[in-house]
Amino acid sequence: MSVVTRAAVDIEKPPPRARGWPRARIVGYALVGFWILFGIGIAVYLVYAWNGEFFARYAPAYLQGLGTTLALVAISMVLGALFSLPVTYARMSKNRYLSVLAYCYVYFFRGTPLLVQVYLVYYGLGSFRVQLESVGLWWFFRDAFNCGVFAFALNTAAYQAEILRGAIESVPRGQWEGAASLGLHKLQTLRKVILPQAFIVALRPYGNELVLMIKASAIVAIITVYDLMGNAKLAYAKSFDFQAHVWVAIVYLVMVEILRHGVEWIERRITIHLIR
Repeated sequence: MSVVTRAAVDIEKPPPRARGWPRARIVGYALVGFWILFGIGIAVYLVYAWNGEFFARYAPAYLQGLGTTLALVAISMVLGALFSLPVTYARMSKNRYLSVLAYCYVYFFRGTPLLVQVYLVYYGLGSFRVQLESVGLWWFFRDAFNCGVFAFALNTAAYQAEILRGAIESVPRGQWEGAASLGLHKLQTLRKVILPQAFIVALRPYGNELVLMIKASAIVAIITVYDLMGNAKLAYAKSFDFQAHVWVAIVYLVMVEILRHGVEWIERRITIHLIR
């Protein structure tokens, strides 16, 4: 075997397998072990701290709060999705004024804390009671739940607008050109060609946004909305039992896991034609 051939064989050899315990593996196993021990500790605590009287007294309130949380998130997401459509159109518009206006809206609601936005709606608009009564809107903004829905809808609309814009722009330009060559006008192209492809791209970000909304919904407890977190605070204030917060955390975790698996199932169903 010549020197050149031997060198080529040496180059084609795969690198030797790493032996021992690299630092990254040690840290990974340590973190996994920590969370396993943490979960076991929570389970042991709940077993020993089980209080049947607590559940009999506060479980109905928790269920009612869960319904309020789900209603808040569902209404906010739907309203946000509807409002995100014109915002997306304005962001993608060639009209400079529309684009700048939409950019400012998205910049504000993505750049400021959701808690501040809820305060601005609940306490800020309350300062304009006379003006709101004159236009017949005070009945809406006097209710804390409605203020929470309004603030959450404005917030998620900004995020959903960017998700939709990014998904539409991810579709290759050739799709628009191909549809135009077939005689489809822009609305038909958007509805039949672009949006079905964009939805696949946007599904994961939409799922993440929904998860964030579910977790952020606990904020409305601060403005006297008795959602899941609001009822947990009330139960703790009356019982001083720490498991009031532990159980509400478990409920949030279960909701997030159900939603995550649901999004993954939908993604598998709509991308089955892409699997080879």
